[in-house]
Amino acid sequence: MPAETYRFEEFELDAARYELRRDGAPVRVEPRVFDVLLYLVARRDRVVSKHELLDSVWGSRFVSEAALTTALRAARAAVGDSGGEQRLIRTAHGRGYQFVGGVRVPDGRAEPATPAASVGAEHQSIRFCRAGDGTRIAYASVGEGAPLVKAANWMSHLDLEWSTPVWSHWIKGLARNRTLIRYDERGCGLSDWEVPDFSLEAWVRDLETVVDACGLERFPLLGVSQGGAVAIAYAARHPERVSRLVLAGAYARGRGVRAADDVERAEAALDLDLARVGWTRQDPSFLRVFASQFLPDGTPEEWAEFTEFQRQTTSPANAVRFLEEFGSLDVSASAPQVRCPTLILHSRGDVRVPASQASELAALVPDSRLALLDSASHLIGAAEPAWPDFLARIDAFLAE
Repeated sequence: MPAETYRFEEFELDAARYELRRDGAPVRVEPRVFDVLLYLVARRDRVVSKHELLDSVWGSRFVSEAALTTALRAARAAVGDSGGEQRLIRTAHGRGYQFVGGVRVPDGRAEPATPAASVGAEHQSIRFCRAGDGTRIAYASVGEGAPLVKAANWMSHLDLEWSTPVWSHWIKGLARNRTLIRYDERGCGLSDWEVPDFSLEAWVRDLETVVDACGLERFPLLGVSQGGAVAIAYAARHPERVSRLVLAGAYARGRGVRAADDVERAEAALDLDLARVGWTRQDPSFLRVFASQFLPDGTPEEWAEFTEFQRQTTSPANAVRFLEEFGSLDVSASAPQVRCPTLILHSRGDVRVPASQASELAALVPDSRLALLDSASHLIGAAEPAWPDFLARIDAFLAE
């Protein structure tokens, strides 16, 4: 027979008395919330799907998934947990929920907490949602544990990233012992390519759409390259939702905005003109130069793979639109409004985005710290000594 009283941390869940107690004192919870909590605790050996919870707790009564999300939020709050921390109730994105706290049953035997599972490339789940203007956005979750959301940046493809030297190690490294949620930016990857709006505002709305589709309440946010500007704008707009912010290879002002004199303005214009010609004509020599800016220490084979990956992420016309918009980005007014602790990571020798841009970000974001890494890559490679340092710094920061 199932246990009538489950004990975990300082809590007791008494099924017979239909009561949740903390240090012996009753904790007031709504009946449905109690039922959800009891159902998860009693079946803590596995992940319980949304449909199973809805069918078992609400029965034949039709309710939306929003009711379940609200009940889960209340259940977590009742036991001192949250959607960001997931200390006791873990979300297995795309699969359901699991109670992962250590439970003591009536005979006094203690059961260990469910360990976080290691993740493999085959465990990715891809879904789609629609932005307010109808654009279809592809998003994916991989791994298990507390969430980490990555704001989109160009040159992503949720399906193909597993085999490219650009992103495969990023996904596997960032998804260790946590759930990594990422999505393809509008105009590239598995998201819609034919879209009406390429702008910072549209990108922030897309991030809002994905976060809501995942049912996240509060979470750490990662922004890489131009995705850093999107993450900054989102964090400034939604301080109640972003617990920590990580910026990697990011900048507050695009190249066209930060040009300080005629020479820099001419360089910015030339870079964009070369991009227009190179992408429009699919010029291999230009695309290799572009690859070398991201992976300056890469081999010719890695550059060739990077170039082929570029071709598959978006259309030539969209590539030009992306680069034009990136040059005009400016979140320097939003950065001082970020209220969460922020970690800024940047390669000392970054060719594509100079390290001076990281210093500017550190000066703009109030509660920030800057770490310069021993690399020349805009996107640090798996074989570089800076890569384990990069991951270790993120792990330590998110664990604080």
